[in-house]
Amino acid sequence: MQLRNSHTRWGVIAKGFHWIIALAVAAMLALGWWAHSLPYSALKVDVFWVHKSLGILVLITMVLRLGWRLVNPAPPLPADLKAWKRAAAHLTHYGLYLLLLAMPVSGWVINSAANFPLTVFGWFDVPAIAPPDDDLKELASTVHWVLAWSIIAVVALHVAAALKHHFLLKDDVLRRMLPFARLGGKANSE
Repeated sequence: MQLRNSHTRWGVIAKGFHWIIALAVAAMLALGWWAHSLPYSALKVDVFWVHKSLGILVLITMVLRLGWRLVNPAPPLPADLKAWKRAAAHLTHYGLYLLLLAMPVSGWVINSAANFPLTVFGWFDVPAIAPPDDDLKELASTVHWVLAWSIIAVVALHVAAALKHHFLLKDDVLRRMLPFARLGGKANSE
């Protein structure tokens, strides 16, 4: 088990960040839509509390992930990948990073502008980052909604590209990020 990224694969730490964030984002999207559809009740407040707690944890994890990425470069893309596809892959990754930072911050602004206390799973309180303000809350809510759909679109593109690499190009781009996967496509394994 390798902790750091190598020339041919992602390390355990990078994979852990990737999959923890992916699962948390999927859960947050589901919880957010569910909570939004509920009438005001204790259940709605509880579902939003879990959604918000996960959001703050994603924000913290994204900061840690970016720090890890700065000191531990990503494995290179396949050498035969066309320049425009390489640029699209980088744009998609950086776009996801930006979205996954902006999304929880916009939720934090909504919560702060609504003057609602925020505690992450009862572990710690999160201070407000904006004063109470209904107009700001509405603006941040719109931004949050647009970011949610943007994340869905970019994640769909990301997954489609990974599946294309796996099933059509038959290289190791997907396998090198999967936990417990063995390499063995066109790319050389270690």
